[in-house]
Amino acid sequence: MSAPVTGIASRTQTPKGLRLHIGLFGRRNAGKSSLINALTNQRIAIVSDIPGTTTDPVEKACELAPIGPVVFIDTAGVDDVGELGSLRTERTLSVLGWVDVALIVCDAKGLQADELELIDTVSKTATPAVIVLNKVDLASASEHAAAVEKVRTLGFEPVSVCASRREGIDELRKAIVNLVQKSVEPDLPLMGSLVHPGDTVLLVTPIDTGAPKGRLILPQVQAIREVLDADAKCIVVRENRLAEAIANEKEPPAFVITDSQVVESVARQTPPGIPVTTFSIQMAACKSNLTEMARGAAMIDFLKPGDKVMICETCSHHPQPDDIGRKKLPRWLARKVGGELDITVVVGKDFPVDLTPYKLILQCGGCVVTRRHMLTRLAQACRQNVPMTNYGVAISHLQGVLERALELHPEALAAFREAHKKYARKDRR
Repeated sequence: MSAPVTGIASRTQTPKGLRLHIGLFGRRNAGKSSLINALTNQRIAIVSDIPGTTTDPVEKACELAPIGPVVFIDTAGVDDVGELGSLRTERTLSVLGWVDVALIVCDAKGLQADELELIDTVSKTATPAVIVLNKVDLASASEHAAAVEKVRTLGFEPVSVCASRREGIDELRKAIVNLVQKSVEPDLPLMGSLVHPGDTVLLVTPIDTGAPKGRLILPQVQAIREVLDADAKCIVVRENRLAEAIANEKEPPAFVITDSQVVESVARQTPPGIPVTTFSIQMAACKSNLTEMARGAAMIDFLKPGDKVMICETCSHHPQPDDIGRKKLPRWLARKVGGELDITVVVGKDFPVDLTPYKLILQCGGCVVTRRHMLTRLAQACRQNVPMTNYGVAISHLQGVLERALELHPEALAAFREAHKKYARKDRR
């Protein structure tokens, strides 16, 4: 969880990927939208007595005291009907797999089968959850007592509210805060434990055409801030000034961190003994599991023309003329493999259920989503025995410098070498 932040800037400028994601799930007309409005003291979700008002997951970034910046996700009812309703329900359940906290909104009159299934799902997936008994004003004392007892038998302590009257909301906020403090893993820092007081860290930051005008991309900004927070020195240069910057220092930098797209040049210019890593490799370490991503990268050497590869981008940015995911990676892979691959590009937060047709999954860094979201995708791939890596790890391998770029992460380097041997044995059969 991100540290609490106060002030206007935190409400409007904290990136979504650094916010706690709280999803609301339940039947149609359970009062999910009313609950968001009550929790935030704002009218940010449309409320109607007509069942099915919310048809797709709707995200709203805001501030939830005392947690700080969060994203609320209002979802469609899990009892939606018809073919379109089934698709909406499927999307709702996919959101349940990666939120940091789930609020399961039930009827205080008594739990229905759909609500029991949701509670069972959060139990099986170990999703931190609060069970909310809403519309308590419409339930009789005996109905409410029975609903409370039922939830307790399932291993949860429910919170009873009337969202429309904003009753019980303070108790619900306390329950969410307690759950977050007890059960939600904090975000990992981008630089991990690599930076120490007094270190000099050299950042190589080409001007990214996809960055907002006049600004750096998010991982570069994060790296600079974390180096400063560690009471270390930060030198930022473009790739053409790297050798000059190293030569000007009396003591060599602790390490060099670079954009993946110039990693081969940076590795070549950096003297042996100075470790090199990339922003994307560090993203894999803090947002996902770098060891698994390194293991997945070994599959690149054993792809064959025509193999199916899935490229996943969690954000829906406007594609650049030479877009990294849609253009560069397919081109570099085809050159490596010696022919065209069967590439599928998946954009946004949707993720296929069946991954088995793919020989490899290439995932972006995930700067706009949470670590839990990335880990959920990786776990799904591992369960189906489909290798998965991220853009930066793959690019370093395609540039021939992955082992150099993993020097700061010996466990990941060992996993890459082990997986490469395993795939080589299979390939010889």
